[in-house]
Amino acid sequence: MPVYSMTGYASVQLNLPAAEGTTESRSNTAQRLGLEIRSVNSRFLDLSFRLPDELRAFEPALRELVTQHIKRGKVEVRAVADSVEGTAIEPATSALQRLVHLQDKVKAWLPGARDLSVADVLRLSSQERGNSPVTESSLMPLALQAVQALLAARAREGARLATMLQNHIQQLRVLTQAAAPLIPELVEQQRNRFLDRWKEAMALTDGATLPEAAQDRALTEATAYAIRIDVAEELTRTASHLDEISRLIAKGGDMGKRLDFLIQELHREANTMGSKSAALELTKISVDMKVLIEQMREQVQNIE
Repeated sequence: MPVYSMTGYASVQLNLPAAEGTTESRSNTAQRLGLEIRSVNSRFLDLSFRLPDELRAFEPALRELVTQHIKRGKVEVRAVADSVEGTAIEPATSALQRLVHLQDKVKAWLPGARDLSVADVLRLSSQERGNSPVTESSLMPLALQAVQALLAARAREGARLATMLQNHIQQLRVLTQAAAPLIPELVEQQRNRFLDRWKEAMALTDGATLPEAAQDRALTEATAYAIRIDVAEELTRTASHLDEISRLIAKGGDMGKRLDFLIQELHREANTMGSKSAALELTKISVDMKVLIEQMREQVQNIE
């Protein structure tokens, strides 16, 4: 399955045949039905619809269609049904008489009101007809086409994100491999340094030997400190998390929440490595890892 981003946009439209008018006035106006779907990242699926009044009845069907194909993201569906530019509109005589009567009535109360323009008359008379050619059989296939176009856009963006994540995973593996050989040497260095400082604290002269009990205590403390600075476990867990992220990306599908959790775990391991670091080389590796992980976190938040 592909990796889907939660960011995408799709726009489709369909020209509908003219609706039938009355015997007094017949409309030769064709309609254009347009659908736009845009989505951005969100923790859950958040749907909103901007539909004209004549399409409000189709909102439940549109909602069901979108939820069948999209699991996460803030999704906005916008529909527009308007007359195709350049088509003729012939208002009914009764509609014109009614508009003139209403205009006279309004101007009797509001003498300063402006007269209706030709554009106003055409728009109002068109609204009075109220016989939209949009039906569920014409709207739903168009909506499915829009959803599929959105999924294709999200898949293209998801592929780009997957490539970026794989590149970052490879860089993190390189850093992990660079840190692994440093650990035994750093542990031994810190162990010897601790023993030297212990001798200095005992204020012993050159060539003197520690009492056996004190020497055992020093060795125990040095070993305990060496364990505290050993980051081998953090490196092992980091490698395990990277393997799981790679597996999820290769599998595809709905995985954004799992990736977000794994990124948090990676960041925790990198922080622990930084706090336990006893050498400049390891500190630099920890900082580089945290920079890469933060970049991954920003992109993972866009994955469905």
